[in-house]
Amino acid sequence: MSKIYVGNLPFSADEAAVRTLFAEHGTVDSVALITDRDTGQPRGFGFVEMTSNSEAARAIQSLNGHQMGGRALKVNEAQAKTDRPRR
Repeated sequence: MSKIYVGNLPFSADEAAVRTLFAEHGTVDSVALITDRDTGQPRGFGFVEMTSNSEAARAIQSLNGHQMGGRALKVNEAQAKTDRPRR
């Protein structure tokens, strides 16, 4: 399974639209769009998990820079979450 970071999403994007976009390139296991914890408003990025690494690589190649809602998507392999000190 491969996890993909999707940035610069339009705030109007929903999970179904992102799933449909990535499903053109392979099997999508999950879509998670990140929201602000205080307001619940979209933060403009999310993560897509795809079954096959080759399908994920093809999706990254095809969709990086793709226009969605007038915005150029930033699509790349997700990096492991690093531990940050608490405030």
